[in-house]
Amino acid sequence: MVHSPSFFETPAPAHLTGIKAWLLTLDHKRLGLMYLWAVLFWFVVALTVGFLVRVELMSMGPTIMSARVYNSAFTLHGVIMIFLFIIPAIPAIFGNFFLPIQLGTDDVFFPRLNLLSWYLYMLGGILAIGSLFTGGGFPDTGWTFYVPFSIGTKHNVPMTVFAAFILGMSSMLTGLNFITTVHRKRAPNMGWMQIPLFTWSLYATAWVQLLATPVISITLLLVIIERVFQIGLFDPARGGDPILYQHLFWMYSHPAVYVMILPGMGVISEVIPTFSRKAIFGYKAIVASSMGIAIAGSLVWAHHMYTSGMSDTAVFVFSLLTFLVAIPTAVKVFSWVATLYRAAIEMTPPLLLALIFIYLFCVGGLTGLVLGAAGPDIHVHDTHFVVAHFHFTMFGGTGFAFFAALHYWWPKMFGIMYNFRRAYIAAILATVGFLFHYVPMLILGLQGMPRRYYDYLPQYAQGNALAAVGGVLLFAGVLLMLVNLLLSFRSRRAAPANPWGGCTLEWTVPSPPPLHNFEGEPRVLDYPYDFSEVLRNKC
Repeated sequence: MVHSPSFFETPAPAHLTGIKAWLLTLDHKRLGLMYLWAVLFWFVVALTVGFLVRVELMSMGPTIMSARVYNSAFTLHGVIMIFLFIIPAIPAIFGNFFLPIQLGTDDVFFPRLNLLSWYLYMLGGILAIGSLFTGGGFPDTGWTFYVPFSIGTKHNVPMTVFAAFILGMSSMLTGLNFITTVHRKRAPNMGWMQIPLFTWSLYATAWVQLLATPVISITLLLVIIERVFQIGLFDPARGGDPILYQHLFWMYSHPAVYVMILPGMGVISEVIPTFSRKAIFGYKAIVASSMGIAIAGSLVWAHHMYTSGMSDTAVFVFSLLTFLVAIPTAVKVFSWVATLYRAAIEMTPPLLLALIFIYLFCVGGLTGLVLGAAGPDIHVHDTHFVVAHFHFTMFGGTGFAFFAALHYWWPKMFGIMYNFRRAYIAAILATVGFLFHYVPMLILGLQGMPRRYYDYLPQYAQGNALAAVGGVLLFAGVLLMLVNLLLSFRSRRAAPANPWGGCTLEWTVPSPPPLHNFEGEPRVLDYPYDFSEVLRNKC
């Protein structure tokens, strides 16, 4: 067999070498790796800032920072986590790396546009950090940039807002690329019902990215224009309407929740059948639910605004739609659990993280129903209950799905295995820390503790102290998880082409994949989760 060089060995374009070969590459796998290291860097920065915020709240009064620095810290934590980690992490890293391979093709449809997306992502990150050291001081509005505060504060909001605008452009270009690739570059013999569920989730996500992101992009530009020219669009002192900003912001930002979680659900839909050694239950139902979530999730934005003075009719409609969007989500959870039922389960770190995802995400979803109902939402709006709910869905959901994806595809991306024992310890430590961190926040919110406050009343001291202990465990567990993966480069224990016994196309190529992915015409299965041949080969 003729050796096809790995993408590590042959740069693209071919005449370039060294760092230029990476910075100007058109290879989707190299771009996926470039996203990986950039995303991990921003994640560690945001995780550290969030940990410092939790340390500040460990006890009453000033602890390690002033009130002004506290406001800037939770703003920075939110902006980096949302725009530089949770939204791009799974699509930009694993989507870029594996979507073309799962489709049986050699690259995305627009490789140069893919490279541009990476540079826009990096430019957005640099601008976000640059806003800390330029202008009138650290941005202090929170990641939502609510008016009229964001147009009145003297701090450096415009640069941070412009950074989010640039990151939105990167997100839109990635979504456009994925949609076009799915439609135009699938293997000739791959029909729609032969596409793996991870790719389906990216496809549904890409439509939301493409259609919803322009709304927030225009809104953020309007905030900058409002600050510079005082046109009075959002400023009530000039006849503007701050509620209009909330509608425009959440018309993107709630669909963005599904941009964050849908790719994570796609990861779980790959991990569960692989380690259950059986076809996933309800393949077509999961496909339909992915598209249903993308559509219905775009219609529920105003449930963030029950306290803003909405009419009873609007409250009823948005509350009803919020409950309806839970149905396709429940379809996925039911399908995952049904796949595990009476399966030949092989426990591995990716599967453990997937099971943790299901539990944490279900808690987040159920607490979301509390917020989706207008009655209880009035009482817990803008309390720590909302903070806990959001982190259960986004970090307990997308975050742990990201960890599962890292452990699932790490051997394929780098051709090396990691230490299972340390991976199990890290996963358990992070989960215990997560629960001790955020469950007290649910209780604090029900007791009435507001979010984003620098200090609190004595009755909230015990809950915050317990949450701080959980924060330490969570921080340690996540760092151990990342260090364990990095240590695999030192041990360099070689990974086979198919270490897990998966049956989608990425497991049919060497680890790491060749430059052009396939050394011959890929063999597309009639059903993407047909494990019969894998099990026969194992026997």
